[in-house]
Amino acid sequence: MKLTLGFSPCPNDTFIFDALIHRKIDTGGLEFDVQYQDVETLNQKAFQRELDITKLSYHAFAYAVNDYELLDAGSALGSGVGPLLIAKDPQLAARLQEVLERGIARSSHERNLKIGIPGKYTTANFLLGLAFPTLQHKVELLFSDIEQSLLDGTIDLGLIIHENRFTYQAKGLHKVVDLGDFWEQTTNSPIPLGGIVVKRSLDAELKLKINRLVRESVQFAFENPRSGLDYIRSHAQEMEEDVMYKHIDLYVNTYSEHLGNEGRSAIQQMFDKARAIKLIPTTDKRLFLTPGT
Repeated sequence: MKLTLGFSPCPNDTFIFDALIHRKIDTGGLEFDVQYQDVETLNQKAFQRELDITKLSYHAFAYAVNDYELLDAGSALGSGVGPLLIAKDPQLAARLQEVLERGIARSSHERNLKIGIPGKYTTANFLLGLAFPTLQHKVELLFSDIEQSLLDGTIDLGLIIHENRFTYQAKGLHKVVDLGDFWEQTTNSPIPLGGIVVKRSLDAELKLKINRLVRESVQFAFENPRSGLDYIRSHAQEMEEDVMYKHIDLYVNTYSEHLGNEGRSAIQQMFDKARAIKLIPTTDKRLFLTPGT
């Protein structure tokens, strides 16, 4: 049986799925037609119900929850792994840090700033809305183009994700805030970034099998961390090996193997906060595949 599977070409995803798609583990007769896309494209594909299994941002999951449910394995949660808001102008960065600390907008100037974001439905954009609700002038860009757009002066602020958090300083750009830190300080929970979802319409036993295989693929990667090096490098935006593994170390952890009560609680808290401010629609669908998977 062949299933469609979507995930990003970023090192954390290729690290997780290497063993699964290259049959380094026993897939029990399942085959996978893989699509590599940036997270916002994957979000949009989920809205259209195009893929059987897909990575997507937790923000987008709120809009796809009627058609998909969350696997217990494969998620990206953690500490110090959040998206960063950055600027080219250090004075602007300092001014916005003060705005965040004081909790108020100092002038209409902040409201007019143009922010490059990696997608409307990314968790990064959701967190930006929590931290800076007055920053509304947003431009959607491919995540890998945001740094250059800042350098070119076509945007005032950039919301960066993935491996760009390791490269922006070398390009002379300045951090305004780590939105993951902002979330953690506000909630005392790990930051939920993205998860792996499966179509609700699939057979129940098949969904559990998929969850088990993703978990086994993560476990294989932990036990053999260099096994997929060539594969990971072939898809990585930044080719330096140390950058790839820094990226992996940040986004792949015990939550990727098994969400556990803490991981599930953090995800539920994100959904509850977003619904409270009417940022996402309400639903009666359960989020998780099964409570004890």
